[in-house]
Amino acid sequence: MGYTLCVLGCGTMGIAILSGVVDSLEARTSTIRPPQPKWELHTSGTLTPVDSSEDASLPSRFIACVTRAESAQRLKGVLLALGPIGEKVEVVAGQNLESVKQADVVILCCKPQQAHSILSGQEMKEALAEKLLISILAGVTISQMSGWVLPSTTVIRAMPNTPCKIREGMTVVSELPESSDVYLQRSIILNIFSSIGRCRFLDEKHFDACTALSGSGPAFACIFLEAMADGGVMMGLPRAEALELAAQTLQGAARMTLQAGAHPAQIKDTVTTPGGCTIAGLLALEDGRVRSTIARAIQIATERASELGQPAK
Repeated sequence: MGYTLCVLGCGTMGIAILSGVVDSLEARTSTIRPPQPKWELHTSGTLTPVDSSEDASLPSRFIACVTRAESAQRLKGVLLALGPIGEKVEVVAGQNLESVKQADVVILCCKPQQAHSILSGQEMKEALAEKLLISILAGVTISQMSGWVLPSTTVIRAMPNTPCKIREGMTVVSELPESSDVYLQRSIILNIFSSIGRCRFLDEKHFDACTALSGSGPAFACIFLEAMADGGVMMGLPRAEALELAAQTLQGAARMTLQAGAHPAQIKDTVTTPGGCTIAGLLALEDGRVRSTIARAIQIATERASELGQPAK
């Protein structure tokens, strides 16, 4: 038998995660729709295991919690489009406690400043006892959340990013504490987050940097993408074609790094010929301190991420 998965605060990111898991299960069980091929393999060791009706690491029941009835109606519409499993997802409004009581695994997707009020009630603490709590909240540490729940609750942090909406996300998960259930819990986590992209386990001390790099990274990448397209427009390309060329170029370069294991500098050097246009453009980028500016952006975003979820000074 599978487990019951509850998503608390099923907003944009919660919907993306839930949709990914449901769609993954639909593809496994469908006799009509074969599993969609991925552009690339997941990180070694994070590929979703083969389906089994007896697999305890796969969810068999879903509960999605929102605050308002209107949100519940919209969410039901999204889930209905996912097929028979999506139709069975229970969407509830204002029933966090009742839902957690019925769950085995809980994903916390609320706003960081709401976490304490949601978790710290005595009834909620008891409802979370002996369960796996996965938080995707930026800046709220395991130490903080562990102080709000009972010691028997396993608290884990996960940091997915926006591209998980199209199953191309990057999720970083904190290391699991040693326990008799650690292998099952690891499989549960990998099944969830491998359904929306890549998944990697890292120590929690790296989470602020991960928030800046992969969480904020899509925004930084889009600045570069937009600038490349603008340059193409400046030189006479139509806007739509310039954007397509720039987007596909960045995607292709990224896939060469992920699939072939090529270092970015190696890819750069293969394109750069003596006295050519590429080296001329690279020197212009170096003149503009683009490399250090991007690196500093990650630094500043990391420092800001460390302040999120903390008490106001």
